[in-house]
Amino acid sequence: MTKTMVKNPPALHPVPAKPEHGTSVIIAFEQIRELIVHGRLSPGTWVVEGDLADRLNISRTPVRAALHWLQREGYVHEHRTANKCRIVVAPLTREDAAELYSIIGHSEGLAGRRVAAEPEEKRFELATQIAELNARLRATRESSTGAGSIFDLDREFHRVIVEAGAGPRLLALHRALEPQAERYWRLYASSILHDLQLSVAEHETIIEAIRAGNADALEQALQWNWTRGWERLSKVIDVFGERGSW
Repeated sequence: MTKTMVKNPPALHPVPAKPEHGTSVIIAFEQIRELIVHGRLSPGTWVVEGDLADRLNISRTPVRAALHWLQREGYVHEHRTANKCRIVVAPLTREDAAELYSIIGHSEGLAGRRVAAEPEEKRFELATQIAELNARLRATRESSTGAGSIFDLDREFHRVIVEAGAGPRLLALHRALEPQAERYWRLYASSILHDLQLSVAEHETIIEAIRAGNADALEQALQWNWTRGWERLSKVIDVFGERGSW
C-alpha cells in the first residue's frame, strides 16, 4: 500500500509579521515626541536610549534612529562636555519661541494667500466652519473649561485654514512645527489663558479677510495672530523663566 503524503494544514491563527524597521522608527518617533510635547520628558532632561526602549517596549535600534530624527526636528539636542556627549530634551526659550512662532505664522500666511484665491462659495464655506470653531473657543473660555480643550479648538481653527490652502510641502512643514508650538502651550498655558479673548478677536479679523478674499489682509492677519501670540508668551516666560536651559 502506498502512503499518501498529507500536507500540513494551514495555521488557523498565523503569527503576525513583525513590523518593518521603518515602521518601528515611526512608532518610536511619535511616542517619544508625545512624551516630550506633553512634558513627560521635561525640557533639559537627559535622554537615555536604553531607558526609553524599555519604557516603550521597543528595541534600541529604532529608538536610536528616532532620536536622530527628533534631533533634526529640534526636539532634542546634543549636550557635550569634556568627557561625555548626552542627548537632552530641547529647552523652551524666548529665542526659540520667537523663531518658531514666526516660521509658523509665515507658513500659515502663505497658505492663507491661496485660500483667498478660492471661489467665493468655497471661502464662505470655510469662513463659516472656522467661525463656528471660534465661537466655541470663546464659549469655552467663558465657561472656564480646561486648557486642553481650548488648545484643541485653537489648533483646529488654524489646521482648517492650512489644509485648505497649503500644498504638500507647506503642509508637511506646518505639521512638523505644530507639535513644537504645542510644547510651549502645554507648559505655559495656565498663565496665557486670561488673554485668550485677544486671540479670539484676532481670529475674527482672519475670518473677515477670508470672506473678503483679500490675500494681503489674510496673510497679515494670520502672521499677526502668531506674532501677538509670541508676545503674550514671552511675557509669561519672563515671569516664570525658560524651561530646561543650562
